[in-house]
Amino acid sequence: MARLSRAEAQERNRAKVLGAARDEFTERGFRDAKIDVIAERAELTRGAVYSNFPGKRALYFAVLAEEAERVAAGPAGDPGLTPGEALGALARAWVARLPLATDPGSRLGVDLVPEILADELTHRPYAQLMRFEAIVLGLALERLAPAAGRLVRVAELALTTLHGASRLAAAAPGFGEPFNVVRSCESLPSLGLADTWPDVPPIVAQPRPVDEPWVPPAAFDSLHGRPAPLTGDGVIAVLGLHRLSAVEEAVRAAPPDATVTVAVVTGSAPELAPLTHLVLAEVRGHLRQSFPAPAWPRLQVVRDDAGALASAAGVSAVSDATETAVRVRTGRVVLRAEGFGACHAAAAG
Repeated sequence: MARLSRAEAQERNRAKVLGAARDEFTERGFRDAKIDVIAERAELTRGAVYSNFPGKRALYFAVLAEEAERVAAGPAGDPGLTPGEALGALARAWVARLPLATDPGSRLGVDLVPEILADELTHRPYAQLMRFEAIVLGLALERLAPAAGRLVRVAELALTTLHGASRLAAAAPGFGEPFNVVRSCESLPSLGLADTWPDVPPIVAQPRPVDEPWVPPAAFDSLHGRPAPLTGDGVIAVLGLHRLSAVEEAVRAAPPDATVTVAVVTGSAPELAPLTHLVLAEVRGHLRQSFPAPAWPRLQVVRDDAGALASAAGVSAVSDATETAVRVRTGRVVLRAEGFGACHAAAAG
C-alpha cells in the first residue's frame, strides 16, 4: 500500500474526526458530546482532533456544514417560476427535513442557534449571514418577477417563518401542520410589503482611480458550487463577516453585464470559517431546490479563509469589519474604494 502524503493523512484524519463527531453529536447532543469520546471514536488522539478544529463548537459547525453540503449536492427540487411557487418549493423542502421525535439523526442541528447566541463572536456574524441569505433569495425572487420591485423583505419573512417552524419542531415535535407553513410562504409575495431601495445609500465611500494589474488566484464559488472565473470585468468586494449585507449595494449598483464577486473574510477563521461554510452551503441548497438556474443572482461568493483573493485585490490585512471593493476592466484594477459604502462606489463608478 502506498504511503499517504502528509496532506493526504491530514485530510483522512479530518474526515475521521468529522464522522466520529457527527455520531457523537447525533447521539448525545452538542452539550453532552465529549472531545475525548470523539477522538476515541475516530481512533485518534485528542491532540489530533484539536489540530483540525480549535474547539467543540467549531467542530459542530463543521459537521453541520458537511451535512449542508450533502443536501446541496443532492437532487435538485422542482423550481418555481413565480415568487410564490419558488417560496413554496423552498418551504416544502424545508419542512421535509424538520426534526422528528422518532428520528434522532434529524435532530443534529437543534443546538445550532443556542450555540450561536452564546457568544458575540458568533452571534453578530450569523446575523449578517442571515441577512446575506435573505438578500440572495430576494434577488432570485426579483429575477422571477422583474416588475415586482425589491423582494428582500419577502425573503426575510419566509426565512423567519421557516426558522420558526424548525425551532417549534425541535421543541414540540408534531406541533402545527407543515402544509400550512408551505401555504403561508407561497402567499408572502402577495402581502404587498413596503420594500424600497435608495438610488444612493446614505454613506458612500470616495472611489480612487487606480491602474493596477489584476492577477486573481484560483477560487471556488460557494454559491454555485464550482470554480469561480475571476478574469472578466466586474466588481470584487472584500467583505468581513460584519459587513456582508453590503453586497446588496454592489449588486444593485453594478451594470447588468458586470459580475459581482464577494470575497468573504474574517479575523477569526478557525472558529467562524465553518459557520460561514455552513450558511453558504445552505443558501446554495435553497437555490437548487427552489429556483431555476436563470433566476440565480449574478453573484459569486468565495470563502477567502486564507485571504488570497483579498490580497489580489490589494487588501493586505482583513478583519470582520473589512469593506473594500475594486472595479476590474480588461485585466486591470481601475477603481478602488474602502470603508462604508465602498461596494456602491466601486460598482457605480
